[in-house]
Amino acid sequence: MGRIGNIKERKNKQDSKKASIYTKLARLIAVAVKEGGSDPEYNGVLKAAIDKAKSSNMPNDNIDRAIKKASGSNDGQNFESIIYEGYGPSGVAVIVEVLSDNRNRTAGEIRHAFDKHGGNLGTSGCVSYLFDRKGQIIIEQDGNIDEETLMMESIESGAEDFQSEKDAFEIITSPEDLLAVKETLETKGYTMLEAQLIYLPQTQALLDENDQIKMEKLIDMLEDNEDVQEVHHNWEQTEV
Repeated sequence: MGRIGNIKERKNKQDSKKASIYTKLARLIAVAVKEGGSDPEYNGVLKAAIDKAKSSNMPNDNIDRAIKKASGSNDGQNFESIIYEGYGPSGVAVIVEVLSDNRNRTAGEIRHAFDKHGGNLGTSGCVSYLFDRKGQIIIEQDGNIDEETLMMESIESGAEDFQSEKDAFEIITSPEDLLAVKETLETKGYTMLEAQLIYLPQTQALLDENDQIKMEKLIDMLEDNEDVQEVHHNWEQTEV
């Protein structure tokens, strides 16, 4: 299944965790507003957060409400962005992006998740050198997309790489070009399943069946944490 994994399972997972995902996206939007203002035209971080929310099918009303709430909020919550790095089962490299208002609580919870599922939390920089920061766009293959046309249009739009998998296409960009490539492809009629900044693994690790199950449970436990925004890893997912 490669880097993307099973698209049907991915969508079902997103649907089952929709409320949790929307809460996390609202926090991401709120942090962006507090740091750079409520106008996405002048706040690139907010624009990126809104685009991410829309890619996750967050309703416009929810997005607007999050912006308005953050604009007039004096709740005293100060969220900070933290990156945790560690090892999953059999040494799989894992990077966890977090927005937290309590660093000590979050660190304890992240450490517990790693310990519980055959991994361990490492120090800053212990695995990040195994990844490159990139933009990733995923477009589902609905049977109406011509692979060669999409590949050419992606490269012409500024993409760095294009991969075709079983039921989706993965387009890789530089972080700076993600938004431009996304918008260009949208004008050509393509719908994005996801469009976001990722840590792209330079190499991928295979796991046996037992460790695959542990890794799935580790990812689920991390993603269920309300402070966790994204989980990145270099596990090459295969069918269990």
